[in-house]
Parts: sequence; structure tokens; C-alpha cells
Amino acid sequence: MLNLKKLEMAYEKYSKNYVDGIKFEDIQKKYDISQTKIKNIVESNATEKDHILLINLNRIFAYHLSQWKEDVLINGGNKAEALKSMQIAVFYQCMAQDLYTIRYPQMIVEYSFRSVITALIHFTMFGWEKEENILFDFIVEHLGGHLMQANDENRHTWFLLELYLQYRNKTIVGTKQKVHLAVKKKFEETGLQSGLIPEDLDVYHEVLEKWSARNAEEIENLINEMSLFHSKLASEIGQLGEFGDFRYGFYPFEILFLIYVRNKLGLPVPEHFEDLLMNTPEAKMVFADPEPYPEIDPLLLLIDTFYRKNYPEYIPNKHGEMFQSQ
Repeated sequence: MLNLKKLEMAYEKYSKNYVDGIKFEDIQKKYDISQTKIKNIVESNATEKDHILLINLNRIFAYHLSQWKEDVLINGGNKAEALKSMQIAVFYQCMAQDLYTIRYPQMIVEYSFRSVITALIHFTMFGWEKEENILFDFIVEHLGGHLMQANDENRHTWFLLELYLQYRNKTIVGTKQKVHLAVKKKFEETGLQSGLIPEDLDVYHEVLEKWSARNAEEIENLINEMSLFHSKLASEIGQLGEFGDFRYGFYPFEILFLIYVRNKLGLPVPEHFEDLLMNTPEAKMVFADPEPYPEIDPLLLLIDTFYRKNYPEYIPNKHGEMFQSQ
């Protein structure tokens, strides 16, 4: 049973974290420090130090995360500009990390499997098919390796990946069904770490079996179960756990993606929600179809331009300009 009082207190804590805890002006200062470092490396074309560019991509992500929270969570707006820039930063983390495989094979990656799948499904919801396909190919090519470690315990991440595969009619390790188990088995056979990958997906198992149901009441019940599952875990905000983080704890993007997919296929979806989770400012953001590309972060642009110039093998060099309307 969901403890509503506990959930409300957790949401208050979640919101205040970006007022009393992680303050935007503090993140801004770190961003400005990164700006100086990045400009110095780019202007001197210091390729011997360019791994610092990769490290500073995380600060760019954090800057836009803080901006998103201020714009939407704190001020109650509904625009997704900073959220879009966050996902773009993750994309460039992947693209840049690929360049250091030989030079720094043990270099710790700043992104996670969860964050990359999150970026993938947001690119899908934004209608950015070019970047979506590039990122998906990166995931497939490096799955289980140093660049895409997928020993991930988050059930919603595996749900999102499988729903994406079924929606796009794609496969990973040869399947789009029970993907978490197929990946787990593949990793076990090849000696890769797989102990955190869940054996079951809890509520998401039933959703994956019935996500394309045409019965409106049935899908409404499933979404309510997803919301309850998410809300219980978000009630533990600040603790280690699936939705216990301050980044996406009360942002039900796994439910929003399901609604997006069903809308695209002309299937009925609920029009109104009564619960707290589905009525937060983050849950009620408005995405256009397609969502316009944002103005690219100037530091991301500097980094991308630098890598394009110095590394012919840099993945975006094969695909032309990124995040621009054709």
C-alpha cells in the first residue's frame, strides 16, 4: 500500500533539493570554470589534454539538469529545452568516449547504461530519428563492453529498452522479447558481469505483454500499476534504489514513453490522472511532434567541433551535422 503522506514528504524533499541543496548558481560557477578549461584546450588545439573535454561533458550535463529543475520543477514551467540539452550531452559523452578506447582503455565512463537508454527514448519522443539511430547503433556495438556496461538493476530501464525495440521492430542480442534475460544469458556465456540484471521486471512484465492492448480500461489499469510502483520507490527519495535519485525520481518518463508509443500507434490512452506522480510539473511537460532541436550549448559545440577537426574516426563525422533541422 502506498503511504501518501510519505510520498508527499518525499516530493517536497525532491523539490527543495534544487532550492536549498543543489543551487543553480553553484552549478553555474562550475560550468563557467569548465568553460575556461574547454576554451583553453580548443584554442591551443591541445590534443594531449583533450580527455579533459570528455570529463567536462559531465559538468555540462549537470548545468542543464539544474536548469531543467529550475525552469520546470521550481518555476512550474512546461518547456523541455534544458531536458533536451541534457540528453544531447549524454549523446556526446558516448561519441567522445569512443575515441579513448585505445589511449585510455580503463578510463571510467561518466555515463551509465540507464542514462544512455534514457537519452535514446527521449530522442524517440522528440522525433530526432537521426540521432536516435546513431545512439542505438552505439549501444548495440558496445553492449557489455567497457563503453556500454549493461549490468544494470533498474527494471524500468530494461522495460524502456524492450518497449523501444518492439515499437521500432529492432533487436538486441537477436531478440526484442524478454531482453533482460537474453542479455543476462549472453553475458553469462561470455564471462561478462550480469549479476545485477533482474530476473523479473515486476509490474513491467505484464505491461510488456499487454502494452498494445486496444482496451482503454486495461491500459489505464496497467498505467496505474506502473505509477504505484514508481511512487512507492520515489517515496524513498535520497536512498539507493530505482527511483530514489534526485535526477528523475518524480519524473515518470517510463510511463510517458508508453503513452507516446500508444499515441503514435493510434491506441487509446488515459486523458486524465489523479495521482501525484502524473501531475508533477515534470510529468506535464509538453513535447511537440517533432520537438524542435534546441540551440546547441556553446561548450558542446566547441567540443564537437574540436573532435571533428582532430579525429576523422569520430562517429559524428560519418553522419554530418547533428541536432539541426534539415
